[in-house]
Amino acid sequence: MNAPIQTFMALAALAAAAGCGTTPYSQIDGARYSRAAIDTHPVLVTRIDGRSTPFTTPVRVDPGMRTVQVQTYPGLVDRFGTEKTFRMEVKPCTLYHLVAVKPNSLLRDFEVKVDYEEPVPGCAPPAAR
Repeated sequence: MNAPIQTFMALAALAAAAGCGTTPYSQIDGARYSRAAIDTHPVLVTRIDGRSTPFTTPVRVDPGMRTVQVQTYPGLVDRFGTEKTFRMEVKPCTLYHLVAVKPNSLLRDFEVKVDYEEPVPGCAPPAAR
């Protein structure tokens, strides 16, 4: 490569790296984790603000009021899982662990609960003004 192209590539990489730490983001996860209560159930995060989410967890999301759609995993009583949509306020640089809470594991109906919150590693929240 010649020098101008190498310089441009280096500046582009530097700008991209600098931009990574300036935009706060959050994450939502419905997978089981070590601190989850035994009587809760995992969920799949299927949509955020009406848009399908990737099949990776946790799902990256911008802070603010969000409409989140989750689905329970299929089971003996419910072969396809049950979907539920709810709204939540997402704080910057926060990882949310969601769980389904059922009065009885054989019932389809459930409530979504934010079971645990923790800081997103490497994310810097915006400075207070």
